[in-house]
Amino acid sequence: MSALPPCPNCNSEYTYEDAALLICPECGHEWSLEDTKAAEAPAIVDSNGTPLADGDTVTVIKDLKIKGSSSVVKRGTKVKNIRLVDGDHDIDCKIDGIGQMGLKSEFVKKA
Repeated sequence: MSALPPCPNCNSEYTYEDAALLICPECGHEWSLEDTKAAEAPAIVDSNGTPLADGDTVTVIKDLKIKGSSSVVKRGTKVKNIRLVDGDHDIDCKIDGIGQMGLKSEFVKKA
């Protein structure tokens, strides 16, 4: 028997599956397994824990050296219109004077 997630409403462990829905017999709450998976997916957050989204503007919180170059992204640099991606560097962006690059979300804060 596969382990079903507990009810998101009352945390009951007695959930059961009925076709495409999961049902809680204690509180009567119904939800789909896709809703549960979407809720478990980690959101990309900035250094303060604020969720980020595509198109946001962020500010760099510390000087970042660029590998293979003598350039530095200075603290306080504003980066507009970010794009979130999967991987080690979870932000793709274009920085004025430097060009296209990837940033880690732990080094930015939402502006």
